[in-house]
Amino acid sequence: MKRATNMFHDANELTAAPTSVELKRVDPSLNMRRSYCMSLQLDLFGGVDLVREWGRIGCRGQSLIEHHCCEGEAVASMLALETAKRN
Repeated sequence: MKRATNMFHDANELTAAPTSVELKRVDPSLNMRRSYCMSLQLDLFGGVDLVREWGRIGCRGQSLIEHHCCEGEAVASMLALETAKRN
């Protein structure tokens, strides 16, 4: 797992840490090489987007953007997804 430090510096920008999560699962016996990444990004309207990307390592994957009205809601969603992916 790789967690980035807070990349926002302005007081009006995100203040929560972490702002991104990267999970990888590699199991050669099952021919499994998966990646799952999440990051928080500010949108133009004062909300926060949770950007999720997943797929086989080295291949084009899929992505999904979840719009949240506040930072706390986006962070809670990201942490819940991280917990679910680890179990």
